[in-house]
Amino acid sequence: MRLDNISANETIKLSNKIDKLRIPEHVAIIMDGNGRWATKKGLPRSFGHNKGVNVLKDIIKVSKNLGCKALTVYAFSTENWSRPAKEVDFLLNLFEKVITKEIDQIHKNLIKISFIGDLTPFPDKLQLVIKNSENLTKNNKDFLLNICINYGGRQEIVRVAKKLALKSFLGEIEPNEVNEELFESELSIKGPKDPELLIRTSGEKRISNFLLWQLAYSEIYITDICWPDFNEVEFLKAIIDYQSRNRRFGGIKSLSNESLEDSYYSS
Repeated sequence: MRLDNISANETIKLSNKIDKLRIPEHVAIIMDGNGRWATKKGLPRSFGHNKGVNVLKDIIKVSKNLGCKALTVYAFSTENWSRPAKEVDFLLNLFEKVITKEIDQIHKNLIKISFIGDLTPFPDKLQLVIKNSENLTKNNKDFLLNICINYGGRQEIVRVAKKLALKSFLGEIEPNEVNEELFESELSIKGPKDPELLIRTSGEKRISNFLLWQLAYSEIYITDICWPDFNEVEFLKAIIDYQSRNRRFGGIKSLSNESLEDSYYSS
């Protein structure tokens, strides 16, 4: 049997296990392992980044078809500037090339694209390409694609804190008006809700300064597979794992008072 037939059969098998009524509306992904994938194969790291773009295109399609409403991906962190200048330049050029090439198809598929992070250090041409892509797709309603680029979770929280402090100083709000809802309204990430599921590839067990506010109660799924080898089968595995979780949000579900007492005294 050919490899693609095996993959197709596995996809069908996994799809049949998924509860279509419990699809996460918002999925976040740390797309990790492009460079390591290429290095292991004796290839330049750029090969891994190019392959990673194709994987992202596939996962956008898969998640949208499955019924997700939003996908937020970590494309370039504030810490990535510490990489070799040659690799950073390649990534910035890759962003520009891919956005320019793919934006018409993204728009045709009624996907709204939003770039989250500090764009000011980027070349003027890249900033213009990003701005034009956001303007083109801003009214699309079917699916939201957030791309975090030069983004850091701590930096985002500090930015919001400064903004609210200034509003308070100017008398626009009272300090006691600051609550979770007001703080959240100033965050850059938009979506139907906070991500219910975070997927991280390449086996690293950390969130790397990604969506520190929004991931407070997200289910975390870690796979050893590097991002260039991630595919529909692996995405479906993550969804199935998510659906197996008992999401309590700090509470306890469906326990009687007697059960609660038993749990307390037996602990």
